[in-house]
Amino acid sequence: MDFVTVSRVDSPGEADLIRSRLEANGFLVNLKSEDTAISFGYGTPIGGVQVQVSAEQAESARDLLASQDPPSP
Repeated sequence: MDFVTVSRVDSPGEADLIRSRLEANGFLVNLKSEDTAISFGYGTPIGGVQVQVSAEQAESARDLLASQDPPSP
């Protein structure tokens, strides 16, 4: 099964909340952690936790997450 990243967050706790939200709505979720990576050798840290679902469910998962995000100011 191919997994697609639908959200990337810095906090494992936030990733768990997103995973719970998706699983409660029937999605199979994979959390992919990239602990420490350096981007292009400039010392910019990247990574965090990637919240992933199957490629077939990615659009629906993004829609669900967007509908539950607070509105932007």
